[in-house]
Amino acid sequence: MASFSSSLRGGRARKFKSEINVVPYIDVMLVLLIIFMVVPPANSPSVINLPSAEKSALPPDDYIQIVIKPNAGLSIGVNGKNARTPQDMPNRGALLRRLASIHDEHPEYPVMIAGDKESKYDEVIQLISEARKMGINRVGLATK
Repeated sequence: MASFSSSLRGGRARKFKSEINVVPYIDVMLVLLIIFMVVPPANSPSVINLPSAEKSALPPDDYIQIVIKPNAGLSIGVNGKNARTPQDMPNRGALLRRLASIHDEHPEYPVMIAGDKESKYDEVIQLISEARKMGINRVGLATK
């Protein structure tokens, strides 16, 4: 006991440092930073894998053609031996009614959708969906 009390009284008194050790926090933050940099986001809109159309197939001899213009205008016509001049349609409902009547006359004709590259992708998909609902199994997209 004597040595204990003398060591406290004699010599220099030690002061405790009241600093926070931040090294473990830095390690955790670096690990989180690396994880967020390496793991790709779940839905990245900038990465789109589109198919190429270098060798597109020739269209069939007779087909129904739907044209989507850049100003959202629509027209429909028949191309081939029984060609009819395309008719401009005021809206999609009128176009779908005309498509149904042409399909009733010629159920074997496929549908070719020619969308301008400035037109909305949603319009093309909606037309494909509506044509499939009518029972048209062969729906294609026109390319250059």
